[in-house]
Amino acid sequence: MSPKAAREVLVLSGPTASGKSALALALAEAWPVTILSADSRQVYRGFDIGTAKPTQEERARVPHRLIDVADPDDRYTAAQWAADAKTCLEEAWSAGRLPVITGGTGFWIRALLGGMPIAPVPPDTEMRDRLMAMPDLHARLAEVDPVSARALHPNDRFRLARALEIALVTGKPRGATPAPSHDWRVLHLTLVPDRTRLREAIERRTAAMNEAGWGAEVQALIDRHGSDLPLLETLGYREWRDVLVHGRDAAEAHASIVVRTSQFARRQASWFRHEPDAVPLSAEPDDSRQMLVRRIITMCEAWRA
Repeated sequence: MSPKAAREVLVLSGPTASGKSALALALAEAWPVTILSADSRQVYRGFDIGTAKPTQEERARVPHRLIDVADPDDRYTAAQWAADAKTCLEEAWSAGRLPVITGGTGFWIRALLGGMPIAPVPPDTEMRDRLMAMPDLHARLAEVDPVSARALHPNDRFRLARALEIALVTGKPRGATPAPSHDWRVLHLTLVPDRTRLREAIERRTAAMNEAGWGAEVQALIDRHGSDLPLLETLGYREWRDVLVHGRDAAEAHASIVVRTSQFARRQASWFRHEPDAVPLSAEPDDSRQMLVRRIITMCEAWRA
């Protein structure tokens, strides 16, 4: 049974390297789908290898949206992504396709689905720069908006500054702003991979990214935008920048990327575990991709019944 295109949304979330994108592509073999990326770095042009961005062949085979929609020196916010995602949803429904939102940026997914309100505060570049210069930025945000502080990594200074900017301008934390509403039916499945297999997948993927020219990609970004580009603080890109600019040992950087990615994956898993409407989709060590796809189809059909 093919899912109705009318105002239904499937979300496939989960930690990095858990196989979300591959599952979404496999679903496209059973249903007409449009894949919407919920990845806060895949929106940026030039951030390809290190974000595991779908290949051109994959994008030609299945419609993908919200990839390569901003330049690295643009400020693309969760509110902008949510607004763009709504447009993409309407386009997918009009084309008779099921929108499949795939990614690990839980904050953005929550912003779209309505659980994380977005304050209507236009970005203030000068104020943001002052806030980003604060040495205790994360601690300061925790004082005025503990919910956002818990959701953001202490090193994600761009989003920490944005959250603090909103709290200071509005005089209240982000959670106090009325949440948006929608009239879609949503099935949110979140992958819960075997922890050992996930660590192994992260190690393999990091090595493959390095071999595919991750370092050259970072060098091109430095040449074009400078080594102080804020987005180069992104996991993995920061380590490669330190190799290229500060002479850090490449093997040490690789090990650091694996460790930090594994830590990041645990935080992502914790985030989605606490999402009230997310249905866990366990991936056991002997589960094949085909088995998971069949389980997803079965769950979708039960949801629609």
